[in-house]
Amino acid sequence: MPALLRQLASLGGCTHPIRLDGHRTEYDVNTRTGEIGNVLHYLDSSGLPAGHLLVRCNNRRTTRCAACAEVYRRDTFHLITSGLRGGKGVPERVAAHPRVFATFTAPSFGPVHNRPTGPAGSVRRCRCGALHDQDDSALGTPLDPDTYDYEAAVLWNAHAGPLWRRFSIYLRREVAKRAGLTQRAFREYARVSFAKVAEYQKRGAVHFHAVIRIDGPGGGDTPPPAWATAELLTDAIRAAVAAVHVDGPAIDGRAHAFAFGRQLDVRTIRSADFDGGQELTERAVAAYIAKYATKGAETATGALDRPLKFAAELAQLDISEHARRLVRTAWSLGARKDLEHLRLRAWAHMLGFRGHFSTKSRRYSTTLGALRDARAEWRRAQAVAANGPEPETTYVLAHWVFAGTGLSAAESWLAASLEPAPGTEGEPTHA
Repeated sequence: MPALLRQLASLGGCTHPIRLDGHRTEYDVNTRTGEIGNVLHYLDSSGLPAGHLLVRCNNRRTTRCAACAEVYRRDTFHLITSGLRGGKGVPERVAAHPRVFATFTAPSFGPVHNRPTGPAGSVRRCRCGALHDQDDSALGTPLDPDTYDYEAAVLWNAHAGPLWRRFSIYLRREVAKRAGLTQRAFREYARVSFAKVAEYQKRGAVHFHAVIRIDGPGGGDTPPPAWATAELLTDAIRAAVAAVHVDGPAIDGRAHAFAFGRQLDVRTIRSADFDGGQELTERAVAAYIAKYATKGAETATGALDRPLKFAAELAQLDISEHARRLVRTAWSLGARKDLEHLRLRAWAHMLGFRGHFSTKSRRYSTTLGALRDARAEWRRAQAVAANGPEPETTYVLAHWVFAGTGLSAAESWLAASLEPAPGTEGEPTHA
């Protein structure tokens, strides 16, 4: 029992681990002759208390594994923060570069139940006449489902990623134009960097939150030119959003084209040292973006957090009718030969969106991979401190095969008795 508890504790709170069958042998190697020597360590899954090697699932979704999602959220927080105020290999002077926090929304596909706000944050009545509570399940659902454009809503999600990529090109053009430079010359003076996250609105449409920054030609390591200001960047963003669009497919004689919605919010990011801490701070922005990095369509619309295998599964699922119609529309469109490239059936549970939830430009800051490597190196250092130094050169022979996922009922019961992973207190113990 103590050995099983130790094995479960090593998962760090993961509730849906991957189970592996196999073995791992580590040999000492003579650095002078290259000969393989004695066995240093041997591990066989059949000899482990759980009967398998248990590996963290590393799922980013809170609904699937709260502990692994918390690690992903914290990594995203550090990734965003390092691009705002330095650290993790980024110089601190990056905090002086012009940067803004922008929100890009989706267009309208039909009127929905909402909570319009008035002066001083007062809440007004919805167009249906009701004064909706903040947790009202009707929020985001169509006033008239029969006239709501479900087809365009799904196709918007499918084209949101390409629209962002085109926007990033337009933005560089607009910044160069305001600096009086050609696009080629612009690369010699400045660079536009960004980090963004996708979020589902309650109506099921994807929109983006992004940190956008102007650097020197070498990225965050080089200072931006004197003409680069947050005001210039804001103006360029608004111009690029107004100009950018992507052409979608023509379905049954109806052509689709997609652009961002009219609601565009661009705010300058300033540190807490400005104006008594009243401005938008780096920490607030990083926390906001990291929060949405672990969420999907299921948190906004009550849809699914895993792919569908058959359309018949929809009848058995406890999801909202609005989410059901969005998923069904994606599944139906996915059967069309001319839309095969969108892979709508594979991404029907995501309401058609198949892009990465968290992305950044190359020079914005550190990477998630670098953060994971640093964490692994720290763990190796802890192991050396506890067990003593290992030989300089080793030869590892390993063979592992997938044996399933999740914990048995008894393992789940034992795992629940362990101290919760940091940041997951109060979360359910099952994914």
